[in-house]
Amino acid sequence: MKHQDLIKQMTLEEKASLMSGQNFWNTKAIERLGIPSIMLTDGPHGLRKQGGKADHLGLNKSLPATCYPTAATLANSWDKSLVYDVGKDIGKEARSEKVSVLLGPGLNIKRNPLCGRNFEYFSEDPYLTGELASEMVKGIQSNGISACPKHYAVNSQEHMRMTIDEIVDERSLREIYLTGFEKVVTESNPHTMMSSYNMVNGEFANENNHLVNDILYSEWGFDGVVVTDWGGNNDRVAGLKAHNQLEMPSTNGITDKEIVGAINAGTLDESILDEAVDQLLTLILRVRLDDKEAVQVDYDEHFKKAVEAARQSMVLLKNENNILPLKGGTKVAVIGDFAKNPRYQGAGSSLINPYKLSNTLDSLQNSPLNIVGYAQGFKRMGGKSSKLLREATSLAEFAEVVLLFIGLDESREAEGVDREDLKLDQNQLELVESLVKVNKNVIVVLSGGGALELPFADHVQGILHTYLSGQGGGEAVVDILVGKHNPSGKLSETFPILYSDIPSSGYYPGHQATSEHKEGIFIGYRYFETANVPVRYPFGYGLSYTTFNYSDILIDDLSVSFNLTNIGEVAGAEIAQLYIEKVDSEIFRAKKELKGFDKVFLKPGETKRVTLVLTERDFSYYNSEIKDWEIESGNYKIQVGSSIQTIHLEGTVEMAGVSSTIYLKSEYPHYAKANVKHIPDSEFEKILGRKLVPKNWDRHKDLGMNDTINQAQYKNWFGKILYKLIMFFHHFFKSIGKPLTANNVYFIINMPFRQVDRFTGGKISRKNVETLLRWINR
Repeated sequence: MKHQDLIKQMTLEEKASLMSGQNFWNTKAIERLGIPSIMLTDGPHGLRKQGGKADHLGLNKSLPATCYPTAATLANSWDKSLVYDVGKDIGKEARSEKVSVLLGPGLNIKRNPLCGRNFEYFSEDPYLTGELASEMVKGIQSNGISACPKHYAVNSQEHMRMTIDEIVDERSLREIYLTGFEKVVTESNPHTMMSSYNMVNGEFANENNHLVNDILYSEWGFDGVVVTDWGGNNDRVAGLKAHNQLEMPSTNGITDKEIVGAINAGTLDESILDEAVDQLLTLILRVRLDDKEAVQVDYDEHFKKAVEAARQSMVLLKNENNILPLKGGTKVAVIGDFAKNPRYQGAGSSLINPYKLSNTLDSLQNSPLNIVGYAQGFKRMGGKSSKLLREATSLAEFAEVVLLFIGLDESREAEGVDREDLKLDQNQLELVESLVKVNKNVIVVLSGGGALELPFADHVQGILHTYLSGQGGGEAVVDILVGKHNPSGKLSETFPILYSDIPSSGYYPGHQATSEHKEGIFIGYRYFETANVPVRYPFGYGLSYTTFNYSDILIDDLSVSFNLTNIGEVAGAEIAQLYIEKVDSEIFRAKKELKGFDKVFLKPGETKRVTLVLTERDFSYYNSEIKDWEIESGNYKIQVGSSIQTIHLEGTVEMAGVSSTIYLKSEYPHYAKANVKHIPDSEFEKILGRKLVPKNWDRHKDLGMNDTINQAQYKNWFGKILYKLIMFFHHFFKSIGKPLTANNVYFIINMPFRQVDRFTGGKISRKNVETLLRWINR
């Protein structure tokens, strides 16, 4: 141990006290030994640090900071250097505020587009996720502080997130859900890692020996500290045994006593606690800022970076007859509430207080366009308004072009709440329908953190998806609309035609006890391409104002090179993508997988030679029988294109490997054809290697500490009243236009009873909670 001499000076109680927070954001200090406290705070796409004294619930308003585009937006840039720079800037702002650990980036896989927190995550693809998240970690940590990738692992839904058991087979776990984390750990060396709330295959993530001890520490060589998500501890002693050193936030000593009690009872070896203390001390002394001078931040420069990040990340989905870019002097009607009141970030723990915020309407007034007027068009939170509809339609009649700003409101994408569907509000769809009847030149500008159903796509002339573009999104949108910037973003996720096309749509979310990942490895494009299901817009898709030509592919061992030429009339950037496809595979696998990409800027007529280098791992699948990666011998197509469906160049390589004895198509008839929407239990159990546990609660059993208030509705009259009371306040706050407050109330519904005394710091005691449970169970 590095700090053995220091640890020997501590009492048992002092050592245990270091394993949980001092308050909501800080670790504990031991002043007599010179051990400082360090601050951890939110920051996936900007610093969210509380102003004033830290309180127990973390409710004080956060300090102004730069709000950058969310991870879902940045991922569309496919630009590793850009993501690094954003991470570096966020880390600099954190250091300037004496924050030692920045809680981000989020890199869970977008298993299903309804996940309420998808705006915080990069992609449906683990390779792209890992590459971009690694760069953000490097950028954050270049400031001498720690990034904290999250949420480890399989955090795929918000509903019942603190108790849901994610049932996933080992191959899918490794290939889909852990690959991004593995890349981050092995390539970027983060100093901390945040565990997720959920269970994985029957064990809570923070006390899951297989996930933490076997894989994270032993296999990948992680040497940092694992911290719980806030309130994410179940059994403190079990978590400590699994290498979960730090529990946050403070429990006012409740779980510290549990550690001391376990050691005194002989159920926990004190050496495990000593090792955990040693790892935490290493982190504290590595990133302590109390003795370092604060850096100065140029917030105007950071605003410019936020604008640039937004420009690079927006995706042009449709440009019929080259209606964009708009020419100077064009008579334009601006319609839609989002033009004036931008939807630029998600909600929950990532909610940034931007020090400066632009909107598109103001930016358009300063553009060369002739803005003939603005109309709100629709009620932001839904509901009909004939007056707003008439005003918008009348304005559209007098314009050459309509810029229509629509999207998802703040209540639809937030931590703790999953989306109910992929639809835009009906009032917005009716507005689109009315406008195209009076003006043939409608350009839709979308706001939202992910995929949407777009039934109007064939009826409008243009679609620009801004995603959640941060505080500089208003200026970035106008730069693209008028051609000052050539759009270069490409989708990091598939846009289905209908939600029912999604492979996990029949299994998602897990409503009660478990969430069964029956679709296995067939997430996103892996399903759509293999099962040959049509989509609205494919993975990797995005338009430009210029045209690129691919030529002269050369494959030399594992190095793939080709020429990329801008054959258009304006400068632009192209995202070249490399996919691998196994020829005549004997095992079930995705038809093709992303294994390389590069974003290349080219002037008109310019050619650059692009080289992408593959590794043997890129050809491998995970064999759960031998517990290792292996290559299926044979030929592999190397495909280079501008999206997964638009392949321009192709070659073949032969790889030496093995003749597979597992995952054979003949043994898995549904998986062999990617027919995964209706997997029989027997076939899923075969790949899982065990029998399934019941997916629903036993409503006849008494509720316990790991059950939730949600379940109380199925018990006696008292439980029903408790549930209905909380839901009343949820709907009340939503109805009066306070969606964020409504979502915060909803958190309580899915909170396990075990967290009540810990989250209140003992103000509501464990005895009080047990009494409450007796009332509900009776």
